[in-house]
Amino acid sequence: MNLQPSLEREFHAVAKRPYTYGDHDIVEALRLRESSAAETLVTRYGERAYRLARRITGNGQDAEEVVQDAFWTVIRKIDTFRGESAFGSWLYRIVANAAYQKLRGRPYRRHDISLDEVLPLLDESGRHVAPAVDWSPRLDDPSIQIELRLALTAAIDELPAGYRVALVLRDVEGRSNAEIAETLGLNIPVVKTRVHRARLFLRKKLTDCMSAVEETTLV
Repeated sequence: MNLQPSLEREFHAVAKRPYTYGDHDIVEALRLRESSAAETLVTRYGERAYRLARRITGNGQDAEEVVQDAFWTVIRKIDTFRGESAFGSWLYRIVANAAYQKLRGRPYRRHDISLDEVLPLLDESGRHVAPAVDWSPRLDDPSIQIELRLALTAAIDELPAGYRVALVLRDVEGRSNAEIAETLGLNIPVVKTRVHRARLFLRKKLTDCMSAVEETTLV
């Protein structure tokens, strides 16, 4: 039975309904090709899968396409699910990979972050060339919070795709380095490097933002 039309039709309608089926029930329904299987899958996982895809792609329309493609993959490949990990983890890996592929399909962007870009400038004695900005006294200022939020969003969007996905999975979704490595087909040291450099990149962008805010304030 072709469940693709059902999946597309039901996605928006059922994504936020409460669910009563457990993962075992969903897996069995999908394997038996039951007519309600797609709706049950979307009801249980649609909203969370969309949030993950949106965080990775940064675009609502792309996220919707990613989730529909990922769920269709889950339906087609359900017989390959062996239960060696939780069904939700297996599904999220498919969503994350689909989102990653969506990012890679965009116009060319750089693929790496060098340490020279993200580490602070030091003089020959190892001291910081530029004084560090202390944000703490002003973090309660709503206008500063807005500036930082906008700067953070822009910085995440600027990250190369591989770094962005690793950062979102680690710091937003709370996945372990081992889980991320399995999802992206990388080894753990590479995942650690990407997450670390992505964090440094964001810190530098936020520092630049706060420096600009301080200069504006002093004028």
